[in-house]
Amino acid sequence: MSGVQHITVGADEPEQRLDRWFRRQFPHVPQGRIEKMCRKGEIRIEGGRVKPATRVLPGQSVRIPPLPEAEAPRPAVATETSADPALAASLRQAVLHRDDQMLVLNKPPGLAVQGGSKLATHLVAGLAELRFGRPDDPRLVHRLDKDTSGLLVLARTATAAHDLAALFRSRAVEKVYLAAVAGRPQPAQGTIRYGLVKAGRPGEGEKMRWLHPDEVRGTEGAKHATTDFAVLEQAAGRAAAMALRPVTGRTHQLRAHMAALGTPIAGDGKYGGRGQENLGDGWGAGLGGAVSRKLHLHAAALVFPHPETGKQVRFTAPLPEHMARTWALFGWDPDPALEDVFHA
Repeated sequence: MSGVQHITVGADEPEQRLDRWFRRQFPHVPQGRIEKMCRKGEIRIEGGRVKPATRVLPGQSVRIPPLPEAEAPRPAVATETSADPALAASLRQAVLHRDDQMLVLNKPPGLAVQGGSKLATHLVAGLAELRFGRPDDPRLVHRLDKDTSGLLVLARTATAAHDLAALFRSRAVEKVYLAAVAGRPQPAQGTIRYGLVKAGRPGEGEKMRWLHPDEVRGTEGAKHATTDFAVLEQAAGRAAAMALRPVTGRTHQLRAHMAALGTPIAGDGKYGGRGQENLGDGWGAGLGGAVSRKLHLHAAALVFPHPETGKQVRFTAPLPEHMARTWALFGWDPDPALEDVFHA
């Protein structure tokens, strides 16, 4: 491909990472090449230098340098499905709601939403299995961490994708998570306002570090973060069932905030390792015994205006198997009235 191009991000495209947007436009260009072009300043947004993780927004102009021509596609072998059969079946079973504008899934734990260099099985790889008669794949409008289960919304039209992404960005979506934590927070209900910033230590990936709200302004890259929390039930101070409502949507916000209170989420080795205080029995996020080592964090309820009708819709998702076993072990209610927790 010869010559420099300037492409305007479509008004119907959701906010997303630059590298992911780029790969959708030019699927033959590998990730390594995209990263190199960013480092050299060859790819720019509105004239400014960028990184692969820079967010692109509808209406922005992206500078595209000369690219190699795509190879002619090899003849495709006709198959009924292109996704892994197990993934396809899992995704179809996860559908809780379907209408003309959107799908709502109960994402299983351990399934990444998007892929990476060492991750071939992920939700995006199976989106074609969720077309249900549409000519194109449903679109992501938000995401969940790989080990977090629960409600995930997909848009079925370009207009719905734009509207839903705007709702999630504007905090018009109320999200309530269920979590089991080590120990019991004091007080039993409140709001956490610790700021968050990338830890920046080698090998820690996306791990975040929490800091006092007064330190956010003077810390490069730090962002304010707010989480409402409430203890629903407890087990003799050893563990507690929590309702968590993220007011902001920062990376690993709920996991970092609960660890900041000294009560990390059960199964969270990243924020509740052996160096993390556990106010119950055991160490960090490890409750031991019959409690699963999987992360105990579940997106349990969503409330937001429907993208077509504007009427409030509410969705709930049952606990995944490993969390249901923990709730049964401690005798906790697996279906609490979450709509009442933060609206008493």
